[in-house]
Amino acid sequence: MGDVKEAIKKVLTKVYSKSDLKKIGMDDGGPESSFKLIYDSQVNQLEPIYYWLLDFMQDMGINPIEKITDNFMASPGSGQFAEMGQRVTRMQEEGMKMLGALNQVIKSVLNLLYDLKEFELRLHQYDDAKSKDPKLREAGNLALKQIWLDNVDLKRGKGSIHQMSSMEMGFTVLREAFLIANTVDDVKKMAKEDGLLNEQVMRVLIPRVDEFVKWKDYSEKELRKRFRIEKAYLNSQVETIKLYSSWVGPYLKAAEQLRQKGFEKSPALVNAFSTTMFDLVLLGKRKINFEKAVKSNKLPGSWENYKLKRDYYSCFIISFIFRGHVSQRITQKGDQGFGMGGRVDIKFDSYILNEQELQLVQKELSVQDIEDGLKFVGQGAEESLESLKEDISHFLDEDTEEKKKEEKNEDNTNPFSALWDLFKKSDEKKKDKVKIESAKDVKKDNFVEKAVRELGAADAKGTLYAIYDVYKKAHGMASSPDKFDNGEDLSHK
Repeated sequence: MGDVKEAIKKVLTKVYSKSDLKKIGMDDGGPESSFKLIYDSQVNQLEPIYYWLLDFMQDMGINPIEKITDNFMASPGSGQFAEMGQRVTRMQEEGMKMLGALNQVIKSVLNLLYDLKEFELRLHQYDDAKSKDPKLREAGNLALKQIWLDNVDLKRGKGSIHQMSSMEMGFTVLREAFLIANTVDDVKKMAKEDGLLNEQVMRVLIPRVDEFVKWKDYSEKELRKRFRIEKAYLNSQVETIKLYSSWVGPYLKAAEQLRQKGFEKSPALVNAFSTTMFDLVLLGKRKINFEKAVKSNKLPGSWENYKLKRDYYSCFIISFIFRGHVSQRITQKGDQGFGMGGRVDIKFDSYILNEQELQLVQKELSVQDIEDGLKFVGQGAEESLESLKEDISHFLDEDTEEKKKEEKNEDNTNPFSALWDLFKKSDEKKKDKVKIESAKDVKKDNFVEKAVRELGAADAKGTLYAIYDVYKKAHGMASSPDKFDNGEDLSHK
């Protein structure tokens, strides 16, 4: 994920002028307040620090807390590099096996779709041959007769209608007569009443027309049966794709999460050293309770019936940069233990943002997001398979157009979205009435909102200092002798 503080700064500088940012306490899009804590210890580990702060923030009503950045990298000479490399390789191998099986099923689906399209075209000709419209009925019969001549009768060789009509044996009109006659009675009428055919041609044509009529009925039944069978098989193959997609997902996701990134040019990572670095960023939000602030006289009582058009949040960003070392062998088998000491840099920042600004921040982070390389592969593949998904829906959705739209929204027959959504981060449902696309869509604070923002800024500053100060005191570090007052909690309980 991209740099959240940079994303907030970019959004705020687009929405507000420098003077407005200065008034709300976030000069040039920076934080309302900021603290930094650095210490180095040979026995210091990142896990207890991380979880202590995470749990403490949750205990203070900061919820939800989102992990924005989670990067790590180990130097090639460290034991952890080899250990992680083996795990990544294992996940990649299993993922590729699943993808290979998945590709075979997709090929099968492609062949099935091709066959079903051919069957559908042929069945349209049978439907036309039964139509009440004389023109459609004639066109359908002629099409079926041509198929019978080319695929059934032609197997007779020199005895086929095509061959006999082209030979100078008195059967020149045989093919034309076959195309005109639809029943045996039509042949007899053409011979006896109309005088268009001689006895010789009639004797050849009668069994051929009779055979065609029987073939038409039988072949239609068999074709419709085959069509139903292949549609059922297509459905089973689609379900197989969904199943394989669910199986391959965890392997590909784990392989991507274990990919080392984030410190490629860091001078702290020397190839021959045993060093590991972590980069973690947490973003916590706490909603300002407007009604509670009014009742507690933090805001004027005359605003009791006022309804905020958008919510405001105290936002807290905790950033960890950890450099670990001293990897130790802890078993005779040579297994590596990575309970290492090292240096940790913790940065505490607070902001006050409304829900529309937070939307833009999330959008900016998605633009900056270069962490998941598979995401772009998934998007490209999904676009290329769009027509294939339409074909699957066409054959598997037999209901009305309205139901088709509902099923499309529910994605009941689309196996590929299940596959490629593995590489996409699911968006939370938003309650916003207005979709915010750009900074122009964010209106500046009105008089009441300015007061709420000021109140939220004070809450954010006090809470951030409490997190920073309590952590230091809880771990025996030097802290300010002055008492701090976090003020009344304005969060929802």
